[in-house]
Amino acid sequence: MGVKNKNEILLETGTNEIEIMEFKINGKLYGINVAKVREIMVAEPVTAMPLAHPVVEGVFKPRGSVITVVNLAKYLFGNEMTDGERDLFIVTNFNKMYIAFRVDSVEGIVRLSWAQIQKPDKTVSGGEEGVATGITEINGDLVVILDFEKIVAEIAPRTGIQADDINKLGERKISDEPIVLAEDSILLSKMILECLHKAGYKNIVKFDNGQEAWDFLKTIENEKSLGEKVSLVITDIEMPAMDGHRLTKLIKSDKLLKQIPVIIFSSLINEELYIKGKQIGADEQISKPEIGSLVEVIDHLIQKKSK
Repeated sequence: MGVKNKNEILLETGTNEIEIMEFKINGKLYGINVAKVREIMVAEPVTAMPLAHPVVEGVFKPRGSVITVVNLAKYLFGNEMTDGERDLFIVTNFNKMYIAFRVDSVEGIVRLSWAQIQKPDKTVSGGEEGVATGITEINGDLVVILDFEKIVAEIAPRTGIQADDINKLGERKISDEPIVLAEDSILLSKMILECLHKAGYKNIVKFDNGQEAWDFLKTIENEKSLGEKVSLVITDIEMPAMDGHRLTKLIKSDKLLKQIPVIIFSSLINEELYIKGKQIGADEQISKPEIGSLVEVIDHLIQKKSK
């Protein structure tokens, strides 16, 4: 069951909609953004890899490409007894990596507004350690949308954002330019802030989603307050309440705010979504986890804006 040809479910850019693929593990419903999914496959034999993380089953090689397989049930439930056979692979592509996640079944695809997706309460989701990036109701059932970037970063830390990349940029100056960051992941926002501070950008206002960032930006009434409150916006794409594409479109459609440079920093930057980002006016688009490239682009856009 391929998902590569998604012409029937392609979304108009900036409408704040998302396609969620529902799947089951141990009878519980979970979700993943269809934009991350390349293919659904019947599970194939896997070759174990020595010294791999306990939830990594190994690798398999469909059509000549080696893909790592993660047992999602084992990640979520540890050593608990699990019922049923995990007989499907959800093959994903994000952060420029292909990874297969073993699940019980795939239930279907549903189109939702990001406004229908709520950020889970920290007391329920496990705070910074939580793996749920959102919760929504579909046909009367609660569906937990998993933070696949966090799962992969935990299994293979070197594939995530690396603060050491900032050291490669050489000596840095302190900057007071106000930067707005919209990022829903507690773990990733913490890492991004750490890296930006290390790069000299100390004046950062962070929001948990596009809606909060937009509410802040709408308080700016004139050119003077614009310069005082924001020089640049960095936004993720996937966020509850309002996604990054919708936020970008709103900024670039506003008479006063459209002059603000917007950088989309997301694990979902592929050819299709890059085109969408350009259509709504994003100044730059960078794939996570390339934090060094992000800082270089911030340098360029702020320098360009100040001329």
